[in-house]
Amino acid sequence: MSEVKSPKTDGQKTEGQKTEGKGASEEAMLAARRAKVDVIRARGEMPYANIVGPVEPAAILDVAAARALAEAAKTDGTRYDAARVKEYAGETRVHVKGRILALRSTGGLSFLRLRDRTGEIQLLLDEAVCATYTDLELLDVGDFIQAEGPLMATKRGELSVATESFRLLTKSVRPLPEKWHGLQDVEIRYRQRYVDLVANAEVAQVFRARSTIVRAVRGYLDREDFLEVETPTMHPLIGGAAAKPFVTHHNALDLRLYMRIAPELYLKRLLVGGLERVYELARCYRNEGMSTRHNPEFTMLEFYEAYATWETLVVRTEELLRHVDRALREAMPEAHAKWSLERPFSIAEPFARVTMFGAVVHACALAKLDSWAAAATSEALDEHLRDDLGANIKALAASSPRAKSVDWGNFRKGLAKCENAGERLFAAYEYLAEPFLADDYRSQDGTKSLPVFVTAYPFETSPLARRNDQDASLVDRFELFVHGRELCNAFSELNDPRDQSERFRAQVDKKTKGADETMDYDADYVRALEYGMPPAAGFGMGIDRLVMMLTSSQSIRDVLLFPQLRPEVS
Repeated sequence: MSEVKSPKTDGQKTEGQKTEGKGASEEAMLAARRAKVDVIRARGEMPYANIVGPVEPAAILDVAAARALAEAAKTDGTRYDAARVKEYAGETRVHVKGRILALRSTGGLSFLRLRDRTGEIQLLLDEAVCATYTDLELLDVGDFIQAEGPLMATKRGELSVATESFRLLTKSVRPLPEKWHGLQDVEIRYRQRYVDLVANAEVAQVFRARSTIVRAVRGYLDREDFLEVETPTMHPLIGGAAAKPFVTHHNALDLRLYMRIAPELYLKRLLVGGLERVYELARCYRNEGMSTRHNPEFTMLEFYEAYATWETLVVRTEELLRHVDRALREAMPEAHAKWSLERPFSIAEPFARVTMFGAVVHACALAKLDSWAAAATSEALDEHLRDDLGANIKALAASSPRAKSVDWGNFRKGLAKCENAGERLFAAYEYLAEPFLADDYRSQDGTKSLPVFVTAYPFETSPLARRNDQDASLVDRFELFVHGRELCNAFSELNDPRDQSERFRAQVDKKTKGADETMDYDADYVRALEYGMPPAAGFGMGIDRLVMMLTSSQSIRDVLLFPQLRPEVS
């Protein structure tokens, strides 16, 4: 956790900061600050102000705008020339507001580091000039103040506001964390995000990036004439994806409802109604375990396009990701440059594309599972999946170092639960190919992994996707994996009501056999398809995972302002 006091601020610590820095108890610090609140109230002043404005005529500016007045006075990347600051900024009085990050005094001078949403600036307070100088004794790091005065540069070249007056706006009674103690526990950082954002500038950068990314996603789809819509978040049936839902109850209707797993079936109803291009940035809920890539509530982008196919969306996906990344680079060039260097993948080159069967065979060849790699058809591969495990696992694992790293035990357990060839192919992909995608598909120079479109999924694992016209055992679907992590899912939509009805019934049958991640039979959706849905393709992508990908964040909790946590133990 980074220290909130800026190393650039001139001067020394005040006595109040020395006391806190020596490890005084939190309760003692709270008591000292609360006593200052009482003093301020006793003086007839407000420690929690509401009306904010200049005391004397001054230009009301945010920090970035104030710094821009003197931009031409820079002598290098950080230092300012005092004479040129006076030349460019003149005698203009500026009025700035923000939180105190550092407060230091030496002799009759004090230096405050002030931060607002646009940046930081130093305040220089001269006891001989500042009319409210004696009020400094009531200030602490963390307080919000307003300050006024002309711009100047110190002897060290630090751009500063030569503060002629200041006023307390909000008193902080709980001290911000110091460098060597405070928010070192990751879970406390997530739980107390309001402090994490103040103390750690990189955290705030990620959430600014998230906002930029969401705006860019909207911008791309709006430009392509998609209509943003909103659909229900409480559903009477489980549908739209195979996942376990959260359950709630509507008292007035005495109705059991499920929190939205996905908006898919409602969005496709809109295609039936003639809204040919729709999208939603949907808050979704899945009652599943938590991990670095899973949170019970998350944000999903889904869009649907009439008269398009999954291949249309392959092109759109590459366009969308590059558009968003370009917007992020333009909005946050320094942060983007850092994140780009940290990325183990490249989106500059065309993405790789491979069928699920092809990915498994290719992975088997690299693992030296020669008889499996020689399978020319999915039927031939399925014979091995049905017959070769069990007693042969040790021999298979000994085929190569890569084969040894396969999780054969869980692979065998997964296969035992499969009811058909399609499910077995999917299991083989999950254990033999998916964990190695980042190794198997590389950029031209070999230094980065390439995003991979995995296509041609078995129809048994895709209850809402359209069957392939040439091979009815497959559906026209892809998932995109970026450095081995699933980012998005898309397919040509199933619009045959009879086929959809049969697949819903298959899901219900699985549920009766004990499967808990299945869909209900949605009679109204089948009725909608009977009115006719145009040929269409649909796309789904986790926004949280997209932000993780583009900001090089390792955990989904790092891109959620308030991730789900266990209850705090008092």
